[in-house]
Formats: sequence, C-alpha cells, structure tokens
Amino acid sequence: MENPLQLKCLNHVSILCRSIEKSVHFYVKVLGFFPIKRPGSFDFSGAWLFNYGIGIHLVQSENPDNMPKIGHINPKNNHISFQCESMATVEKKLEEMKIEYVKGGVEESGIRVEQLFFHDPDGTMIEVCNCDNLPVIPLPRSDSLQSCSSLVSCNIQQIRQQEPIEQAVKI
Repeated sequence: MENPLQLKCLNHVSILCRSIEKSVHFYVKVLGFFPIKRPGSFDFSGAWLFNYGIGIHLVQSENPDNMPKIGHINPKNNHISFQCESMATVEKKLEEMKIEYVKGGVEESGIRVEQLFFHDPDGTMIEVCNCDNLPVIPLPRSDSLQSCSSLVSCNIQQIRQQEPIEQAVKI
C-alpha cells in the first residue's frame, strides 16, 4: 500500500463551536476526553482535548449566531465515530444524560454492528459503535479505485480473495 505523504496516524479533529465551555463539558463528561495544554500563541479562543489516541481541537466561532442550526440526527451526515466496549452501557448512559440519539446497524456476512448517533452541542454528529466486530478487508489493488455496485457481492469477493491469504497465514 502506498503512503505518498508518509502519514503516521490521525492526529486530531477540529470542531468550530458556539460555546467552548459547553463543548468542553460535553467532550469531557460525555465522551471521556481530558483537556491538554494548548499553545498560547494562538490569537483565537479554543481548547484542546485528548483521549483514545486522538485529539479534539475546539475552536470558538467568531460568529456563533451564524453557525448552522442543529438539524435532525441523520446517520448519513458527516460524523466522528468511536468504538466502545458495550453498546448497552452507552445507550443506558445516553438515556441517563437525556441525550437524544438514533439507533442504527449494519450486518455483513452474519456480523452485526450496532450504532448510536447523536449530536454534540454544536451539531457535530457523533457515532458510537461496536465497529471492531467487522473485519477490515482491503480491496484488491485493481479494484480499489472502483466502487462496488453491490456491497454484498463486493464483500463476498473480498472474503474469497482473503481466504487464500488466511490459509497461507495458518501454515
């Protein structure tokens, strides 16, 4: 696999906020992030948070009243996804915190992934899932730039192509 920019990992996600205080509270109390030192040379308000090997950089909007209104929860919108240990625990906690959420799920080759979607205070979509149940199967190099017309048949092809590799690893 090529790595033309020699990337190592995802470092952070930057989120524009109506209120830094409300957003910090949400990311700390709901998602378990903790504040970290932010360079003092910035000439704008913000906060840096960290956990799970990733940073969240919150930036205060210069015009909070003109930020997009928070819409309905749509799992197809842009979102940040976190894996969890227990979907039941996440759902129970969201209910206790009175955070509105939408349930989703996907099934592939008999493997079920459960999803919960909700918004942060500024409307950024958050997903919590047990996505680690679903194996990551790279597409063959020749097919990697093509989209599959049928996800099921595409994944079946991937699994079939992966089987010889798995058998070779067992040897």
